[in-house]
Amino acid sequence: MDLAVTWRECSYLHDLIEQPDALSRTITALADEHSLDPLAGALCGARWRRVVLTGMGSSYWACRPLYLRLLKDGLTPVMVETSELIHYERDWLTPDTLVIAVSQSGRSVEIVRLLDYARERCEIIGVTNTPDSPLATQSTAAVLTDAGAEHTVSCKTYLATLLALDWLGDLLSGEDRAPLLEQARAAVEPMRAYLSEWPAHVGELMPALEGVNDIFIVGRGPSISAAGTGGLILKESTHYHAEGLSAAAFRHGPFEMLSDAVFVLVLEGDARSAPFSRKLVDDIREAGGRSALVSATAEGIFRIPECAERIQPLMEMLPVEMLTLALAAIKGREPGRFERATKVTEVE
Repeated sequence: MDLAVTWRECSYLHDLIEQPDALSRTITALADEHSLDPLAGALCGARWRRVVLTGMGSSYWACRPLYLRLLKDGLTPVMVETSELIHYERDWLTPDTLVIAVSQSGRSVEIVRLLDYARERCEIIGVTNTPDSPLATQSTAAVLTDAGAEHTVSCKTYLATLLALDWLGDLLSGEDRAPLLEQARAAVEPMRAYLSEWPAHVGELMPALEGVNDIFIVGRGPSISAAGTGGLILKESTHYHAEGLSAAAFRHGPFEMLSDAVFVLVLEGDARSAPFSRKLVDDIREAGGRSALVSATAEGIFRIPECAERIQPLMEMLPVEMLTLALAAIKGREPGRFERATKVTEVE
């Protein structure tokens, strides 16, 4: 089967291939963004008592690296799904709290309700891909990713959001934002080269995934963002059972599920998590499961392009996206095509 022909009209595949260009547009937009300059160094100046990071789906998971960064800076970040924030955790929404709300559409039902409740109570920075959305127009300030239109499952908007949140962390902490953008710019062409080989990647993966019924994506630290988003988009785009969770949490229960029908993709992560990640792969295989390690030193499809450590969460998504294509091909379905859900969730 020639997938390049079969999927020539596949919107999800087009979005995947367009990710390097989307990232380039985001870099340009952030380099030209100066409307938020008055906020530079605000966290170091203790302007807010806490920072609440919120979103749904991939927008929620994209907050993880920024959460860890703010924690390391000695701040008090809170990471909570917007649905829980507006119904059960409203007590966070006080005048001494900064809310960073993330939504690619900027108009999902939870975001609209958050704005209705919180915009008069606290300051909100919206991070979105949609300039005319409620999140962009009703927040105290907005960061626009300019990733371009995305038609199905989150991919290029997720990568753009990861970069924008990292950039926002530099701004709010009073750090120079230029080095991060240079690191991201250096990753664009290696990312393009990796994605250009998608037919070979899918061809390599399909026989390796035959007979698999359950997929886990696991990681530690910043890599949990790719794990969580990976589990989500695998379900959406392939209709396989998939879960994304921390690598340590996988040992607390899901490890018991291991068999030849279970595939676990382990994200190596940074130097702190790498030894744990490599051991987990060995332990999974010894227990009878299938597993592979995503790293810059792996072989074949699971070898991500070398990049700066801060860019690694972006690169880690590439093999996960190739998994979505391979599993969809095994099922004989078009990847990323919604049958029950929609791109923008309008009903809770």
